[in-house]
Amino acid sequence: MKLIDISLGNLKRRKAKASFVLIGLLVGVTAVVAFMSLVDTLTRDINHKLEKYGANIMVLPKTENLSLTYGGMAVGGVSFEMREILEKDLNRIKNIKNAANVAAVGPMVLGSIKAADHNVLLAGVDFEVTHILRPWWKIKGKVPQENGILLGSEASRILGLVQGDSLAVGEKELVISGVLEPTGSQDDQIVFAPLTTAQRVLGKEGRISMAEVAALCAECPIDEMVAQISEALPDAKVMAIRQVVKGRMETLGHFNKFAYGLSLLVMLVGGLVVLVTMMGSVRERTSEFGIFMAIGFKRSHVMRMVLFEAAVISAVAGVAGYFMGLIATKLSVPFFTESVDVSLAFNPVLAVGVFAAAILLGLISSVYPAIMAGNLDPNEALRTL
Repeated sequence: MKLIDISLGNLKRRKAKASFVLIGLLVGVTAVVAFMSLVDTLTRDINHKLEKYGANIMVLPKTENLSLTYGGMAVGGVSFEMREILEKDLNRIKNIKNAANVAAVGPMVLGSIKAADHNVLLAGVDFEVTHILRPWWKIKGKVPQENGILLGSEASRILGLVQGDSLAVGEKELVISGVLEPTGSQDDQIVFAPLTTAQRVLGKEGRISMAEVAALCAECPIDEMVAQISEALPDAKVMAIRQVVKGRMETLGHFNKFAYGLSLLVMLVGGLVVLVTMMGSVRERTSEFGIFMAIGFKRSHVMRMVLFEAAVISAVAGVAGYFMGLIATKLSVPFFTESVDVSLAFNPVLAVGVFAAAILLGLISSVYPAIMAGNLDPNEALRTL
C-alpha cells in the first residue's frame, strides 16, 4: 500500500478533523481573496470613471482679473490687460505627442449679461462634446440650437423662466430650449448658449475664456500631457484637476494596506487552527503510527503522510476559498461603490498566489505535528493499544 493511499484513507475516516482544518484554511483564503479582489475591483471602477467622466484638464488664460467666477477663473467686471485664448489655437492640442489620449476638447466663452434685472453669467459651450465633458447633465427639454439657450436650475428659478420662454439678451431674443436638472454645482446658476451665439452676444468672436479637456485616464501620462499642452499654448495656463481623484486613490491605497494586514492576520489565525488540529490528530493516531513504524515504516514515511494530508486539505481550501472570496467580493462591492455595472475579473496571479499560499501555510503549520509523529517511539506508541 502506498503512502498516498494511507493518507487519503485517513482523511476519509477522520472527516471531522479534516473538515476543521479545511474550515480554518478556507476562512483565511476566502478573506484574503475577498480583500484583494475588492481593492482590485474598486481600483478598476475608479479608473473606468476617470476614463469616462468629465473634463480633467483646464486651459485658462494666464491673467484672470474678473469678479464673477467659473471653475476657479474670474470673469466680468473691470479688467486691465485681460488676455484671452484664440479659439483657433486649440487646434494645436491635436498635434501634441499624446493627442490620442484626448477624448474631447470643449472651448468655453464666459461673460456677464443683464437678464430680467439680474446679472447672469453666460457660458458659451460646444454642445457636441458636452456628453463627454458633462455626462451627468440631464436636460428637461432640448439642447439649444443657434438662437437658443439652456438655463441652470437655479437660474431658471431666480429668473422665473421655463422652457419655451424667451430671454432678451442685448438686441437678441433667445429662446429657452431646456432647463438643467439640479447638478449641485455652479452649473445650476449659469445660462448656457452655443459657443458661436455666446461669442456674438459678448462681442468675443473667435475668442474663448477657457477650455476643458477630457484626457485623464488610468494609463494616460497626465503630467506629460499638461506639459505638452502648455508648450503648444504658451499664453495659457494648463492644469490638471485631480484633487478629488487623488484623494480617492490615496484612500484606496490605505484600504489596500489595511487589507494586506488583515489578510496576514487571518492567515496566521488559519495557520494556528491547522497547527492545533494536526497536533491533536497526531496524538489520536499515536498507536497507528506506532504500528507503521513497527512494521518497517521509516520516520520520513510517517512525516510524509502527515504533510501529504495537510497538502491535500490546503489545496482544496485554496481552490474553494478563491471562488468563495469572489462571491464575497460580489456581495460586498455595492457597499463601497454606487456603480451598478462593476464586474469581477478573473485574476490568474491572485488565484495561483492564494493557492500556493494555502498549500505553503498548511505545510508549514503541519511541520511540527509531522516531526512529532516521526519522533514517536514504536514501543511507547504500541503500549497505547
